[in-house]
Amino acid sequence: MLTGKTIVLGVTGSIAAYKIANLASMLVKLHADVHVIMTQNATHFITPMTFETLTDNKCIVDTFDRNFSFDVKHVSLAKKADAFLVAPCTANVIGKVASGICDDMLTTTIMATKAPVLFSPAMNTGMWENPILQDNIKKLESYGYRMIQPVEGRLACGDTGSGKMPSEETLLEHLLLCVAKPHDLKGRRVLVTAGPTQEAIDPVRFITNHSSGKMGYALAKMAALRGAQVTLVSGPVSISPFTGIEKVDVRSAQEMFEAVTARSAINDIIVMCSAVADYTPANYSDQKVKKSDGNLNIALTRTQDILAYLGAHKHEGQILVGFSMETEHLIENSSEKLRKKNADIICANSIVSSQTGFGVDTNKVTLISRQGIEELPLCSKDETADLILDKICTF
Repeated sequence: MLTGKTIVLGVTGSIAAYKIANLASMLVKLHADVHVIMTQNATHFITPMTFETLTDNKCIVDTFDRNFSFDVKHVSLAKKADAFLVAPCTANVIGKVASGICDDMLTTTIMATKAPVLFSPAMNTGMWENPILQDNIKKLESYGYRMIQPVEGRLACGDTGSGKMPSEETLLEHLLLCVAKPHDLKGRRVLVTAGPTQEAIDPVRFITNHSSGKMGYALAKMAALRGAQVTLVSGPVSISPFTGIEKVDVRSAQEMFEAVTARSAINDIIVMCSAVADYTPANYSDQKVKKSDGNLNIALTRTQDILAYLGAHKHEGQILVGFSMETEHLIENSSEKLRKKNADIICANSIVSSQTGFGVDTNKVTLISRQGIEELPLCSKDETADLILDKICTF
């Protein structure tokens, strides 16, 4: 995903510095060219050799180090970087950069680069809440620098509060948002639905389906990587959304209908990837469930058809995408759904193969639109999501 990209990691004097070794390894596994610049204080927590072993690049500490091929290193790395992450970042380094002080290799390179620069502060809660630090952060943000907010937790000093550096996985996701994909959806708002809905039969039981939410979450992730502002309306699933995505939790089909329709007017693209339960028990509040020979006798009514409602109320320029899961007559039934629901694209998804459908990590989708029929290859759900977004971008 990061082939051909250069990532510069700045490591400062915080106990969390050891975690960046794992981040460097993760970036290398994604085929990034990773360079590490350390402050002198950071070398007390982790050695430069660790990063050199992981990245196969010299780790720079001393501005005047002569033990490498001649170039002006702070300028060459500044030009080469596609993204620059300072993590962990101390209050001292934030203050120096905010004041334009360049007294070591790290601050000098930050000043010289035109790449996106991200800071991940890590410090004691008292330092994090200090108004001087907060003013410095606001100043840096006003210049276009990006801050990754620390999380709450137990700190190295023994206190519990804000100031803890997020996980390496979260830091990686922030970097991916910067450079993984061209931002061809920047400025566009995308709403994705994902996962199942649950229709209560009684206080214990409910009607649902086998949807894992993986395809919808992949679509939300890839749209975010391409620069979109993404809202994910999700039924109950066991996976977490990608960094930067607004998640709205729902349970029933009615809750999903209300969440989607309340937001539909402000979104340019709506992708209905959820597996909404078709039926809900009628008059649930006074429903008396009867058993006959071990079977439940329940009066059912159809749930609201969200895709049809969106198609009937689609505004000018809005793109509506639906999914169709079929065991037979896949193209015929999905083409009819395109027409009846007034959608722009139907993603026809067969569930007869063990490699497609619910719960698996691969998918094979046929895109049906008024432009024609396009069969996508069997690939990961992330790759499938990217191909669907490619199609959406043609509208």
